[in-house]
Amino acid sequence: MKVILRQDVPNLGQNGEVKEVKEGYARNYLFPRKLAEELTEGRLKEAKRLSEKRAQKQQRDKEAALVAAEKLKGVTLTLFARGGEKGRLFGSITASDVAAALKEQGIQVDRRKIDLPQPIKALGAHQATVKLHPEVAPLLEIIVAEEKGE
Repeated sequence: MKVILRQDVPNLGQNGEVKEVKEGYARNYLFPRKLAEELTEGRLKEAKRLSEKRAQKQQRDKEAALVAAEKLKGVTLTLFARGGEKGRLFGSITASDVAAALKEQGIQVDRRKIDLPQPIKALGAHQATVKLHPEVAPLLEIIVAEEKGE
């Protein structure tokens, strides 16, 4: 039986895809949970229209991510933190700190899109990836310097 998925279904497919499934699976699981609908001519046309719309949106999102990546290209952040012996920090630099420093430079990036392998706990140069889009992830250079105390 051919069905059109109305929501993403793990191990089956994504919203709008046409899939071949067993009749019992469709009638007992997919249809009652409103995860899919039976394939008809009208629904097939609607699925194609939605698929084209989704492709256009993904293209716009990718173009916006490329523009944002150009802004981030060549940006080096310098953050100051209190340090102890051997270049260790008393606290740590997190993605929130990096997002705040970017905001001060006029670049708005959500902290959840900044990928630090682990919080920065040492002075020196570090790198972070900014995941703007699944296909666009520029590197960001971060330099942590010791804060001058009183």
